[in-house]
Amino acid sequence: MSPLSRHDLPPDLDGFHRALVARRWRGLVWLRGGVECCRERARRLWSGGTWRAPLWVGPESPEGIEAEEWLPASKARTRLGGEHDLIIFDAISPEAGFDPEAFGALSGTLRAGGLLVLLTPIDWGSRPDADYARLAEYPWSVAALPCRYLMRLSRLLAESDDVARWTEGESPVTPVLAGVPRDVPMSPDPACLTRDQADVVARLVRLRRRRPLVITADRGRGKTAALGIACARLLARGVGDILVTAPRPSAVSGLFARLAALCPEGIRRGNRFDADDGSVIFLAPDELQTRIERGEAGGAGRWLLVDEAAAIPAGLLGGWLEAFPRIAFATTVHGYEGAGRGFALRFRKRLDRLTPDWRECHLATPVRWAEGDPLEALTSRLLMLDAEPDGEAGQPGAVYWQREDRHVLALDEPRLRAIFGLLVQAHYRTTPGDLRRLLDAPGSRVASLSGKTGVEAVAVTSDEGGFDADLAERVARGERRPRGHLLAQSLAAHAGEREALTARLRRVSRIAVVPQYRRQGLGARLLAAEQADAEADGIDLLGASFGAEPGLLAFWQARGFRVVRLGVTRETSTGEHALMVVRAVSADGDVLVERLVRRFHRQLPGLLAFELADLEPLVALALLGDRAVESLSAEDRRDLDDVAHGHRDPAMARPAMQALIGIVAAHGQGDAELAMLTAWAFQGRNDGWLARQLSLSGARQVDAWRRRSVARWLEAASLPKNGDGR
Repeated sequence: MSPLSRHDLPPDLDGFHRALVARRWRGLVWLRGGVECCRERARRLWSGGTWRAPLWVGPESPEGIEAEEWLPASKARTRLGGEHDLIIFDAISPEAGFDPEAFGALSGTLRAGGLLVLLTPIDWGSRPDADYARLAEYPWSVAALPCRYLMRLSRLLAESDDVARWTEGESPVTPVLAGVPRDVPMSPDPACLTRDQADVVARLVRLRRRRPLVITADRGRGKTAALGIACARLLARGVGDILVTAPRPSAVSGLFARLAALCPEGIRRGNRFDADDGSVIFLAPDELQTRIERGEAGGAGRWLLVDEAAAIPAGLLGGWLEAFPRIAFATTVHGYEGAGRGFALRFRKRLDRLTPDWRECHLATPVRWAEGDPLEALTSRLLMLDAEPDGEAGQPGAVYWQREDRHVLALDEPRLRAIFGLLVQAHYRTTPGDLRRLLDAPGSRVASLSGKTGVEAVAVTSDEGGFDADLAERVARGERRPRGHLLAQSLAAHAGEREALTARLRRVSRIAVVPQYRRQGLGARLLAAEQADAEADGIDLLGASFGAEPGLLAFWQARGFRVVRLGVTRETSTGEHALMVVRAVSADGDVLVERLVRRFHRQLPGLLAFELADLEPLVALALLGDRAVESLSAEDRRDLDDVAHGHRDPAMARPAMQALIGIVAAHGQGDAELAMLTAWAFQGRNDGWLARQLSLSGARQVDAWRRRSVARWLEAASLPKNGDGR
């Protein structure tokens, strides 16, 4: 953007803007004061230059601004992939507030020479704003919440040397920009803006079978555009359908934009782009997984490009790795979509095991702005997009547990960065809003284990329940839905347990251990401390909710937690079913847990046969193993023997086979083969599906495998031998 005509820009801000343009940098202008003063000054900036793509973000469209130039903060993600040269961010109007996700997303759409103008009260950080309504869980009001997060933002902006400030009653104060413009090496590919981007495109086009490519980048490096350029090249080369997935369609808008520009003869219809030589099709993670399980996606010669892979569970990515011979994973290292470093750490072992010849590359050169951009560094610092955990390689030494004082934590930037960085790295989905929740959510607690290397493990919990009987009844009947209380409300609404709302629950919302110290008991120590703390506080149940994945489930079951609910549909953002586990902390909690477990296991066989027929078989097997052990009757043993050693139709002995699977699973002896048998016996998976999973040629081989499996488990030495099961 060039500074064309200027009618009303203050000279200091005009000079600041010209300096940004000369360096291909972007800057933040902080307007502080009363509502009308800040709005008037924002309008002055809006009309003071010829902006090619301005955007006003706020609760309502200001008078005189075109509809396409205004956006409520809640719609910020719809502009991902677009570009702006002026963004007015209204965090001062009575109905407005500072939305961390919107600020993070839109700051990345600002191109070189652009201004991000933030409007706040002069005493910003002294009280919660309107956006805190999302944190005001029942029975809290917005006014009663702390605002440590806003106080921290205000302090960091006041301390920054890179911010232009214009306070009511004062003249603008602008920073002196250090550094000079740097020349960016020309790209050898005319479709690409940097050498980095050209290298990625070349690698994607040359992608070989069973050699996945992992692409990492910070924001604004042209990662998604590179995927679109590669798609255009592949279509021109005659590659047929190319599948693309990401946490949401808006994440790949830049891919389709580049594809349309390079293939003008093609036609885009929603999430599909058709050209003469093939198609590029976007599928959400859950839909992609469903098609793979049905045999409708994947297989020889198929391509899959995964964008923002860090925001997708590693379990799903691993399945796709096996289903697609040619696959690339692209992810943002530091950004609001997910934690790229955590993705690399968690997924590397799976890549090494399944496809040891995988390759990786990193996009370092910015595309939308030049290196050294002050807004990029400032935004990362404000939102902690680049937070990293403490910890060095080696064995953990002595550690101490402590309950973090969140007010102190908000003032201790290094410790806050270490704790939040650990949470970002350990979880596939962490957003800038989670930092605000960490500091200000009511009923939340933060505990840590620290040692000589710093923070080594963190747990975040949230208190729920404690409703009166009348409200609990109305919630259970679906007549009320107070904000928050995820675990308590779900157990009441879906399991019918009113007492889950009248009791006091404590939900573990996050637990994270520094990667090099995992599998050394730190997570178990944290949970043990949380249980003791909950008991001292008079809590009835300690619980958690997470994506149904065998490894996670095993961790919680080993700590004595029982499964009490499983979502019947996959979550669109994760592609997994939500699983809820609890452990009793009080005598009343013991009684409630037994009822919840009994209800769940009464429902489980029917759910597996219908609503959960597509559940991962290993998860189904783990859930069945959590049931009370029942013995095989003499009749069951006879039926099983007829299947294993005779010609009895296995379908006619299905109840006996279900009983056998349950007993083996309860003894902890199940494996991947038993999971396949579970898929047939409980979930109705047909012989065609089994043949694909087991690499067998057809129904006859599947039948022989099934009979061998029954014989194997029936003869397992650890199973009861007599007919009554004793």
